[in-house]
Amino acid sequence: MPAPSTALSTLRPDLAGSFMEFGLEMDRQGFIGHRVLPVIDVMKQSGSFGKIPIEQLLQNRDTARAPGSGYSRGNFTFAKVAFATEEHGAEEPIDDRESEMYAEYFDAEQISAQRAFDAVLRNAEKRSAAAVFNTTTWTGSGLTTGITNEWDDAANAVPITDVEAAVKKVYDGSGLWPNALIINRKVFRNLRNVASIIDRIKYAGFTDPRAGAINEAALAQVFDLDFIIVAGSSKNTAVEGQAASLAPVWSDEYAMVAKIATTNDIKEPCVGRILHWPGDGSDVDGRVETYREENKRSDIVRVRHDVDELILYPEAGHLLSNITT
Repeated sequence: MPAPSTALSTLRPDLAGSFMEFGLEMDRQGFIGHRVLPVIDVMKQSGSFGKIPIEQLLQNRDTARAPGSGYSRGNFTFAKVAFATEEHGAEEPIDDRESEMYAEYFDAEQISAQRAFDAVLRNAEKRSAAAVFNTTTWTGSGLTTGITNEWDDAANAVPITDVEAAVKKVYDGSGLWPNALIINRKVFRNLRNVASIIDRIKYAGFTDPRAGAINEAALAQVFDLDFIIVAGSSKNTAVEGQAASLAPVWSDEYAMVAKIATTNDIKEPCVGRILHWPGDGSDVDGRVETYREENKRSDIVRVRHDVDELILYPEAGHLLSNITT
């Protein structure tokens, strides 16, 4: 039997805002996908756009002009980048009888909306992490390095040296200076205990060197980067019905040094973007709708969005591995 169309569903912004505004909810859960791959809206569900190759962004040209002659003219080519957004969504049924039975314990509609939101956001985060911490995209010495001393070896780790080498690799390969280090929270907590970082902070004198006082801003100064982006989300890798098997969405085995976008200009060279198609009513932050299934005496809460996580310039990032023992 066909499912109800969008025309038969009811937009429910009250549910979207009832537990927390989307951006704050992402922060609360430790989701960083939209910071690492900033969002751009597209007019079509699929298509292509032109990307100027890295080598042509920095192409050497003769600009000298002799009297009576013309000026040098550029003749750049561009690579076609294809995209196709995909709809992702989750639904939660609210049975009339159960809703009444448990009304004094919780608001079934709000709980259902939050569960659906979490399913959509967590899967979006997993796709972003898989795109960025990707050893197939980042391969070869120019794009990835396995470090020697893991960052949980507080006495011997040299993360400042490791990150600085990665920064220079990005610059040498793209002409871009990276502005971000992307790590998960376990790695962040390990970095706060590394002797070389504590020494840098202690002798610079710009913050308290005790671990609890070392925040993202302090580490950004240590590494001379604009952003330290820390992921805190987790996932359950067990199949439904089995005991939980929890793991971080962004692995503690990797760290990424990258140039991330700071504007909504698609022409800004950066490691990647999330493309969002709003044409079918999608909200990048999750559109919340409800509809009725009378044959089951249930209201259905649905959250959906239409996106594509796209790596644009692998050269704008350097993947570090062997980060944690």
